[in-house]
Amino acid sequence: MNIKDQLKKVEELYTQNIAERGINSTAVGWNTPDCQGLRFSKLCGVIDGSAPISVNDYGCGYGAQLDYLEKNLRHKVLEYNGYDISNKMLAVAKGNLKNFGGELNLINSANVDTLADYSFVSGTFNLRFDASTEDWEAFISSKLVELNASSRRGFAFNLLTSYVDYREPHLYYGDPCFWFDFCKTNFSKHVSLIHDYPLWEWSILVKKEA
Repeated sequence: MNIKDQLKKVEELYTQNIAERGINSTAVGWNTPDCQGLRFSKLCGVIDGSAPISVNDYGCGYGAQLDYLEKNLRHKVLEYNGYDISNKMLAVAKGNLKNFGGELNLINSANVDTLADYSFVSGTFNLRFDASTEDWEAFISSKLVELNASSRRGFAFNLLTSYVDYREPHLYYGDPCFWFDFCKTNFSKHVSLIHDYPLWEWSILVKKEA
């Protein structure tokens, strides 16, 4: 099956989740708000300085990462571009983020075409359904190239780790060494791999040259 078929399944699952569960971390695949917040905190390590920023959020769901940024970091977000393939998710995000004081763009697309200071991907690459490992890794690689081109100062993403003793067949578990090498080789000299927090995953931060 091709990637388009798998993305359709992802869209259907999360559209159903948000309809049934509402604004809740379980609607976007995270067991608890604390786990969700921990992931965001690791990804936000890519942000340098204290100047206002613009953000691309690929697989934004109901906008939880923007909530996190506004409540926990000193960086003012001037522009937020939230991407999701579920129109239902984006409709909920529009209501959830109605008090955001910056420029809010919610975009129904699997492709990123807005330029921002930083781009984030949290959990979006974990669910592959029937896609082969080779096809899914090719998809992730293409999205990382896209994110790099769309990020002025850096980007960050996470994946379930391959260092597990049990695997669900519909999920993708990424080899952190492979993806670190991919980012270091293709994008920047300034790449960090974080694999020391108590979740079965890792995060990679890619910082651009000043």
